[in-house]
Amino acid sequence: MRLRGHGKVSAIIMVLPPSQRLWVGMLVLMVVVELPGALQKCIFDEVQAQARVVRAAPIHPDSPPNEPRLRAQAGTSGQQTNHPEQRASPLRGQTQRRSLRKMALPTTASPQPIRIRTWIPTESNDLSEAEKERLEAAVEEAVRMVSSLLSVNRVSGPLLLSRDINKYCKFIWRNSSSANYNRCGRANNNYRTETCLDVTIPDDHLAGCDIYEEADSPRRTELCPEGAGLPDTDFLLYLHTQATDKCRAEPNVLAYAVHCQTDTHGRPVAGVVVICRDSLTGATYSHQAIVQTIIHELFHALGFSKELFHTWRDCSSNSQVGDGCSPRGKVSHSDGSGQMRIYTPSLISALQKHLASTDPELGGPLENLDVAPGRVSSHWESRVLQGSIMAPVLGDSTTVRIDPVTLAALQDTGWYTVDLNQAQSLVWGDGEGATFGSLSTCRNKSSSFFCTGSGFGCHYLHLHKGGCQTDQHLEGCRVYKPFKNGSECWIEKNGRDEDWSGEIFSVHSRCFFSSLTRQQTELSSSVEGRCYRHRCTGLNRYQIQVSGSEWMDCPAGDNIQIKGYQGLVHCPDRRLCVYADITPPSDVLNTFPASISSDPYETLTSSQTWSWSPLRLPAELPAAPVLGVTAAVCLLAAALLSLRKCCSCKVQIHTAPEDHTDL
Repeated sequence: MRLRGHGKVSAIIMVLPPSQRLWVGMLVLMVVVELPGALQKCIFDEVQAQARVVRAAPIHPDSPPNEPRLRAQAGTSGQQTNHPEQRASPLRGQTQRRSLRKMALPTTASPQPIRIRTWIPTESNDLSEAEKERLEAAVEEAVRMVSSLLSVNRVSGPLLLSRDINKYCKFIWRNSSSANYNRCGRANNNYRTETCLDVTIPDDHLAGCDIYEEADSPRRTELCPEGAGLPDTDFLLYLHTQATDKCRAEPNVLAYAVHCQTDTHGRPVAGVVVICRDSLTGATYSHQAIVQTIIHELFHALGFSKELFHTWRDCSSNSQVGDGCSPRGKVSHSDGSGQMRIYTPSLISALQKHLASTDPELGGPLENLDVAPGRVSSHWESRVLQGSIMAPVLGDSTTVRIDPVTLAALQDTGWYTVDLNQAQSLVWGDGEGATFGSLSTCRNKSSSFFCTGSGFGCHYLHLHKGGCQTDQHLEGCRVYKPFKNGSECWIEKNGRDEDWSGEIFSVHSRCFFSSLTRQQTELSSSVEGRCYRHRCTGLNRYQIQVSGSEWMDCPAGDNIQIKGYQGLVHCPDRRLCVYADITPPSDVLNTFPASISSDPYETLTSSQTWSWSPLRLPAELPAAPVLGVTAAVCLLAAALLSLRKCCSCKVQIHTAPEDHTDL
């Protein structure tokens, strides 16, 4: 047995009697394998609640044709709401735009892919060339994906952001009978500029503003000139890359975001994504993790935010998004168990379809960690929607999905038409019924997606081996999480010489629950996750191959024996050769699926529903006997202690396969 990077321990094992080497080797693997690291943190709700948001209100009906007005409302996101009575509040001010040509109003044409303009502020100009290249590549890919998913009524003319009248104005005319009602009567001498989070908005991106010194006089003084605006832009993304105080205070944060401006229909038109500088440096960089994180934060800024849930719009009676839609009002409510959910039509339909249930209580479940009863968060409940792009924690990039439930939620904002056909397969909980993910069902072995104890097994996508773990978001429920190092079945170099369990690591290998050992070992083994080759022969049909064996049919849901081995291999049901888009990363993928049929997935449709019983691990798989190798274990422990004293092992959070991407 060869343990790469642990030569001293290997040498100790080899001096033991042959009958003891197998079990001591297994113990070494259990000790040296690195379990998932600490969960990374998404601070979106915390940051957005402190952000100042400027909302553009409709043009005043009394405005003369040659003097259009755009009233701006502002306040902290945590305090400001956009109910009709507050939009009419005399405490809110207005700015003026002197040219209809430059007003950022939505067109009435059919929705088209959203045009997201990225802008890197001067504060981020100290990036190295390598960091700039990494950032540009990741942002370009993320923006391209989002633009292919979401369409809007495009802004007519250049996009101009509003100025906050509560910042530039010291006095507002509040007499509703005056001609200059809600206009600025006196300038704030301390006013300098507008910001979006920590980013200074260039004056060229901003509308102008005027001062009306008399209540009923049309005379005005220009305080700020009109900017040129940004052409061909529907959403302006300020991309700030720096080691901010929040990055330093929260070492598990990779990025965070806010929206800071909305249009007349409440749609966000500007926001900031802050990428913590360290995430772009050296060996810690993961391109796909950065791409997924930017998409996650963009979805927050574009509307998946608890601060915007109550502003979502109902466009069911209108063929167009935005225009003619009515406010949905409150969309989040508690179900019978106290779980806060979003109840909107597309979202309910998507979740019912995913869980194969017609239960009307199936709204989108929201994360409740650190959330007061009756309040909501801006992430899905992790127990129900593990692997979703909007889950509170993003795992290994191969396990994160831009899922149909999230896209349905964005559709229900009323601001976008969404290409739901581009949704990626959400395997977690597929077909498991309305109670899936509840605290009562996750602990009683009623679903194969959860586990009990702390043993080793397979991640539910079967791309990785993993350990049965819980975290704060799972609230005591346990799932198999990929190990940090060497858990990927598709990476050939993860294999070991003289493997007694028949493992094969290759691009076509997947994880199977197995108790196989070579017959000459004279010892049985426990059920663990092990990597074997597979190839598809049809929908939910496949063959497997272990070291030294022929290809063998592996009937889904059954256990098989392999010639030359003792023990059994369990063939997972509805996990392999079902989802064509569940694959290893594209950079290691040559051809997939490994198939001996023309297209094993061609009969799988998005509308297909299933009726099946939950997958359970078979009781007949043998358990490992108790080992009487006290002396060997003591020797092993001493060796490991010596290694720990001699070596410093740094955990590289952002490159480890199981490390959850910070949001």
